[in-house]
Amino acid sequence: MELRSLRILTLNTHKGFSALKTKFVLSELRDAIRSISADLVFLQEVSGENKRNSSRVENWPKVPQYEYLADTIWPEFAYGMNAVYTEGHHGNAILSKFPIRHKHNENISTYALEKRGLLHCEIGNAFSNEQAIHCICVHLGLLGRHRKQQFSMIADYVEENIPANTPLIVAGDFNDWLQNGDRTFCQRLGIRESHKIRYGMFPKTFPSKLPLLSLDRIYVRGLTVLHAETLNGQPWSNLSDHNPLVAETLPLDWHYE
Repeated sequence: MELRSLRILTLNTHKGFSALKTKFVLSELRDAIRSISADLVFLQEVSGENKRNSSRVENWPKVPQYEYLADTIWPEFAYGMNAVYTEGHHGNAILSKFPIRHKHNENISTYALEKRGLLHCEIGNAFSNEQAIHCICVHLGLLGRHRKQQFSMIADYVEENIPANTPLIVAGDFNDWLQNGDRTFCQRLGIRESHKIRYGMFPKTFPSKLPLLSLDRIYVRGLTVLHAETLNGQPWSNLSDHNPLVAETLPLDWHYE
C-alpha cells in the first residue's frame, strides 16, 4: 500500500514586502508558495489588516493576506493575531489542504512592546489513518532571555494540551541564531529539527540574499523526515528577508520499501 507523504513549508512573509521593503511582492510570493505543492504552510508576520497600506500600496488584497495566500489551493486556514496597532494587526497563519479540527492562539509575549503568539491547529485526515497531527506555528522574540522563556512556554503548552504519542510539527521563525533553546526544548517534547535530522545542522535562512543565520526551523515528532531543503536564490531572495524551509515526511511507524 502506498502512502502519500506530507510536505511542509514554513516562511516569514515579511508582511508581503521584499527584503528591504522596497516592493510589495505578495502576488509573486503566492505564486512561489504554490509551486512547492506543500500540504501544510506555516507563515509568520502575516498582515491580517493594515488600513494605511490598503489605501496606499498598489495591489494590496481586499482580503487578509493569509486568505489571499490560501486562495483555492488550501481550503482550510487559521490566523493567530499577535501584534495589534492603530492601523491594523499581524501574526501567524497555518494553511492546510486537510480539515482543521481545532485551532487556538496562545499569547507567549514576554515583553509589552513585542507581542508574540503560538498558533495551534489540530489537523485531521492528513494520512490514510484517522490520527490527528498537531501543528504549532511560532515567531519568537529578538532577545535571548525572552526566547528562553518562550521555548519553555511552548513546551508547557504542548505538555498540557497535546498527547505525548501524537504526531507534532512545530515550525516558524525562532530567531534562535545561537541555538540556546534547542536542547531543552527537544528533551522536553521529544521533537527534532527536520533539517538537522538530514544534515546534522540547522538550516541558514537569514538574510535571504546571503543566508548566514539559522532562524527558521521545522521540528517534528512521530514523523519520518524523507527530505529537507532550504529554498535559496531566485525567486525567494526577492520575496522576503527570510528564505523558506521545506520538509517531506511520513508517519514514523510507516514501513515502506
